[in-house]
Amino acid sequence: MGQYRTEQEQFWAGDFGNAYLLRNQGVDLLASNLKFFTKALRQAGSISSCVEFGANIGMNLQALKLLYPSMKLVGIEINHDAATRLAEHIGDENVFEGSIFDYPAEKQVDLALIKGVLIHIHPEMLELAYEKLFKAARKFILVCEYYNPSPISISYRGHQERLFKRDFAGEMLDKFPELELVDYGFSYRKDPVCPQDDITWFLLRKK
Repeated sequence: MGQYRTEQEQFWAGDFGNAYLLRNQGVDLLASNLKFFTKALRQAGSISSCVEFGANIGMNLQALKLLYPSMKLVGIEINHDAATRLAEHIGDENVFEGSIFDYPAEKQVDLALIKGVLIHIHPEMLELAYEKLFKAARKFILVCEYYNPSPISISYRGHQERLFKRDFAGEMLDKFPELELVDYGFSYRKDPVCPQDDITWFLLRKK
């Protein structure tokens, strides 16, 4: 398992993560992301900085840059090939290549974003992931994941113990009384114009 603490981290750092970045890119995805963030951040007002946990090649951050041209962007990415591509968009100095569990989260930003990443984290490590998100955020946390009212594990592209669904945002609200729910919504995979991947999103704010 090398330098990583969980099999899930090794999974995304290796060949599967390499294949993922090839499947998830292009102008159609950028357009879909632009629509997604326009809706998800409509209650956020002015946002000047963002860190994305699990940024991959930066498709989400590219969309945010279109919405907020002066936004300072930081990306955390465990897969080397993806981190290299990410640096082409936001600069080497703004990329943390490694596990989100190792991200220092010392400098706060207006928005801490995680999209389709918590579902791939081993449940025993979620508490640490939540703490990293909370510490990194000055104003808002945007959680965009598969939702289920109770924790379940399902097969992911033929692999077991690689996809977990639960109420991630609800758990964060319970863990941190300083957070409040600002807005939430759902994006459907069969949207005829800008499909996402059945993502339920929650915008949380620090009181």
